[in-house]
Amino acid sequence: MNPPIKGRRPLAVTAISFAVLAALGTATWLGLHSQAVRADAPPAASQAVPVSAAVLVSQDVSTWQDFSGRLEAVERVELRSRVAGAIQSVHFREGALVKAGDLLVTIDPAPYQADVDRAAAQVAAAQSQLVFARSEQERASRMLADHAIAQRDADERNNAARAADASLKAAQAALQTARLNLGYTAIRAPVSGRVGKLLVTTGNLVSAGPDSPVLTTLVSVNPVYASFDADEETVNKALAELPDAGGARARLGDIPLQVATSTAQTFPAKLQLVDNQVDGKSGTVKLRATVDNRDGVLLPGQFVRIRLGQAKRHPALLLNEQAIGTDQDKRFVMVVDKDSKARYRQVQLGASVDGLRIVTTGLHAGEKVIVDGLQKVQPGAPVAPHMVPMQPPATAAANS
Repeated sequence: MNPPIKGRRPLAVTAISFAVLAALGTATWLGLHSQAVRADAPPAASQAVPVSAAVLVSQDVSTWQDFSGRLEAVERVELRSRVAGAIQSVHFREGALVKAGDLLVTIDPAPYQADVDRAAAQVAAAQSQLVFARSEQERASRMLADHAIAQRDADERNNAARAADASLKAAQAALQTARLNLGYTAIRAPVSGRVGKLLVTTGNLVSAGPDSPVLTTLVSVNPVYASFDADEETVNKALAELPDAGGARARLGDIPLQVATSTAQTFPAKLQLVDNQVDGKSGTVKLRATVDNRDGVLLPGQFVRIRLGQAKRHPALLLNEQAIGTDQDKRFVMVVDKDSKARYRQVQLGASVDGLRIVTTGLHAGEKVIVDGLQKVQPGAPVAPHMVPMQPPATAAANS
């Protein structure tokens, strides 16, 4: 019987171990190699984001500046009685439109009618005295020619005739005054407009003159004034664009102006006044426009929005408001470059014109600006632009 061979079993185990290690090494190498291959492979192309873009075009526009203003009546009258007496009757409805000459209030005319009658009687008496005095004057003149009367007597009769004539004129003046006072008992509208609230009712006694109580107020309706303050730079630009700089103020009506209420209803208006000085504290100039109010919709004291334009049109780049993004305190847009990639562009904006915004810096005419889908793209990302016209947001939405 042969003796056992020592060390054979360890050799078998060692061989198996080497085989396992070799297999693991091969697997590891294959895994690392595949990762390296994947790392060296080019990345898959990103999918282009569909967006709407519009070409930026330069247009001749008239820019506008917005201001807050207040309406004023062109004519405002406080109706007071010019004679003392009791209010006999009221002939208007509060808040109604009246015409110049319409009867509004009647003061009791009886005492003033009596004054007229008395003055008329005094005129009649003075006329009678004058007729007698002139008759005596003529008689004295004939007698003086015949030397039948002294010069002194003739002079006295001449003086009596002149005194009678003066008395008649005084009586006639008194009659005229009495008639005026009688006429003042009928208080009429001095201008056409809207009458206000009745402040003193029928039966009350009122005094006469500037210290008498206000019976009611009357304001003209058409046109009305719109007064507002504008900064001196805006005013200077507006005036500088008028022809004939020396007489520019004579052509203020050429400066475009719009007046709108809180309901966005607009009214035609013309600039009528630019004040002759700048307020040293606020740096503003007072301006006033006349507003067409033929329908009587506007009321004095009402707040309005006033848009002041330019007399001349200037080229400007107009941009859809939806294309504008906000980056903290900055404004930006995304433009589409020649490689159809989105590029960040910081811009500065001006006034609004017909629903579009003026771009003062940052863009050039002919560039493609993303107007819809701005929130879906990042700078440098590929985009698939669908070209649309540059329109205000409301118009663009209606056409989509």
